[in-house]
Amino acid sequence: MSSLRGNNGPRYRHVPNDATPYETITIDKLTPIIGAEIGGVDLSVPLPNHQMDEIHRALAENSVIFFRDQHLTQDQHLSFGRNFGNLHIHPAAPHAPGHPELMIIRADKDSPRANGEGWHSDVSCDTEPPMGSILYIQQCPPRGGDTLFASMYAAYEALSDRMKAYLTGMTAVHDGEESYRGTYANLGVADKPVYPRAEHPVIRTHPVTGRKALYVNRGFTKRLLGVPRDESAAILAYLYDHAENPLFQCRFRWQENSVAFWDNRCVQHRAMWDYWPHTRSGFRVTVAGDKPV
Repeated sequence: MSSLRGNNGPRYRHVPNDATPYETITIDKLTPIIGAEIGGVDLSVPLPNHQMDEIHRALAENSVIFFRDQHLTQDQHLSFGRNFGNLHIHPAAPHAPGHPELMIIRADKDSPRANGEGWHSDVSCDTEPPMGSILYIQQCPPRGGDTLFASMYAAYEALSDRMKAYLTGMTAVHDGEESYRGTYANLGVADKPVYPRAEHPVIRTHPVTGRKALYVNRGFTKRLLGVPRDESAAILAYLYDHAENPLFQCRFRWQENSVAFWDNRCVQHRAMWDYWPHTRSGFRVTVAGDKPV
């Protein structure tokens, strides 16, 4: 096992193999296809190379990984994220003072909305969407506030052969305008003249695992290219419903000082806002990615 370094930093190259034992971390799978809690790690300190390789491997094998009982400063949170590549700056959301890479995540009794209420892949409207997101929640509501994660590997693999053939080579428009304009006005964030818009393959190949994943989401994907608009709308409606099938999902119940790290290249997620008027807050570090292929 090794880390290969590219333009965006270390990138673990590993074909998932659950039979290989881990030596420096423990793995408690949430479901057979997605999600695992990782034990034996303190993210606040520099990690040995072998342990970092095993975290890369755990992400590749499980698509989203979770850490409990972590106590991170802002700099430590950012430092952990940089182990996986350059950091991404969100095109719209507020950030911690002096740290544009550190996105503020907060909903309370005065919030008109909460981050991530609908199914989506983070900032898929970027030309080079984020590789992964690392969310550190420090304050939890007494009940509720879970996050759902769905495997887009499983979503792709469950498509019929005819649908796979239809979607192969097709591209879709992802646009941030509707999602971002005016969204953060209550927090004093001024709108930008334009927001990201990009065209991506509907089926993308993961650069680490080589597996195919469905890459459309209800939050950002607006239309399929090369087909009539009514056909696009019908196919996307089917794909959204298909991708959100509970059989492809795991559910994470937050506790204070927990960390979730998900791979945006093969995962969608949805944060449940079922805890009003209570507060849920923390910070998110997002790792830059590559153009989907």
